[in-house]
Amino acid sequence: MYHKIEKFNSFTKNGSGGNPAGVVLLNNELSEEQMLQIAADLGFSETAFVMQSACADFRLRFFTPVEEVDLCGHATIAAFYALWKQQVIKPGNYLQETKAGTMQVEVCEDGNVFMNQTKPCYLEKIDRSEIAGSLQISEEILGEFPVQVVSTGLRDVMVPIRSLKDLLAIQPDFKAVARVSEKYNLIGYHLFSTETIGKATAHCRNLAPLYDIDEEAATGTSNGALACYLHKQGIIEQSKLKHLIFEQGYSMNQASEILVSLQVEEGRVREVKVGGEVSQYMR
Repeated sequence: MYHKIEKFNSFTKNGSGGNPAGVVLLNNELSEEQMLQIAADLGFSETAFVMQSACADFRLRFFTPVEEVDLCGHATIAAFYALWKQQVIKPGNYLQETKAGTMQVEVCEDGNVFMNQTKPCYLEKIDRSEIAGSLQISEEILGEFPVQVVSTGLRDVMVPIRSLKDLLAIQPDFKAVARVSEKYNLIGYHLFSTETIGKATAHCRNLAPLYDIDEEAATGTSNGALACYLHKQGIIEQSKLKHLIFEQGYSMNQASEILVSLQVEEGRVREVKVGGEVSQYMR
């Protein structure tokens, strides 16, 4: 009923690290139950199912081991890399239909993939004590910027941490993080520090226990949202908006690199692109 299941790591750094995703290129339709079962069997944070679309080049659906989500950045990157690798598509620009909307994807000559995200929505701010409590830290460890929900397709709360050392030391109460996420209809927490290990814009950790993902090594949508948040807070220099780098996964020994490009006109973000390197899953 479908091609063999492919496995890739998206947002790798020099061929290692990254975030694993499953990719299934469908010949025929599968039921939601069948897709969920495949995703659960794989056990990756997300699996992308690629099918025909009436309004775009491809339609993508994304499943965690427990339920469907509207959009997934790293699984999108993996899916279009798989299409390129199997010579279904050539380098160029394509449209993908998702439950979060129709978005453009660019496949580069070297196989790197970039996806457009929706324009940012800066949403509610969340009580700092509630977030700190679920992370088992004091409020003083939170940075000076607001704890705010931002979406470029998915609702994540941006959580500033005052230092890299503090960020790496955090041991969350994942059950509490899941409860807060459910309360505010969040995919999860995106923790960050502007102190970094390499030449990056920010160092990040992403927690999504509500979706059975305690921590993720690389998240495309969350870092797209973070780039927009940092721009709004005046943290990013204008000259660097098109070449942003986010570190993630170091706390999991899966060093990853997510690339983000923002197009800003008259102080407002008009375009968000997230991408990076893809490697064959080896484990």
